[in-house]
Amino acid sequence: MRYIVDQDLLPPELLTPYRAVVEQCLERIEADFAAIGPRSLIRLHGDCHLGNILWEERTPFFVDLDDCVTGPAVQDLWMLMSGDRAQRSWQINTVLEGYETFRAFDPAELGLIEGLRTLRMINYAAWLARRWSDPAFPLNFPWFNTQKYWEEQILAFKGQLAEMYEPPLQRLP
Repeated sequence: MRYIVDQDLLPPELLTPYRAVVEQCLERIEADFAAIGPRSLIRLHGDCHLGNILWEERTPFFVDLDDCVTGPAVQDLWMLMSGDRAQRSWQINTVLEGYETFRAFDPAELGLIEGLRTLRMINYAAWLARRWSDPAFPLNFPWFNTQKYWEEQILAFKGQLAEMYEPPLQRLP
């Protein structure tokens, strides 16, 4: 957020609303991490979504390993989910059923999903902003850095803030 604000990328009338909602999101994320307490951290893919998994017959191969990080296990699981809350709940339970054949999962981490999603949104905008001077980026991301883009970001962060106040997904019995 600081990078985006410091680079004067936002239209002046959107600077205050953007900063306000992102700061509220960051405060909520800090509270969510504090609420579940210290976690054991593991090495992660960091960008684990279906587009980064190639299948050959019945064997998956993970690609795009440049985002590897250390973090909570749920970081590599939440991006595999899509759809509405009911669909995501079913999906996370299915993924966890398979995941736990290899490693135990702490269900308290489910409370971090929306915060991690929000951090990814913030970091993605900053990733684009840091590369905006590269001539390839305006050509390939023409929607970035427009009034409409920043207005949509503000609305998306408001939606994420609301999601973070919802109860986390739960394990099904």
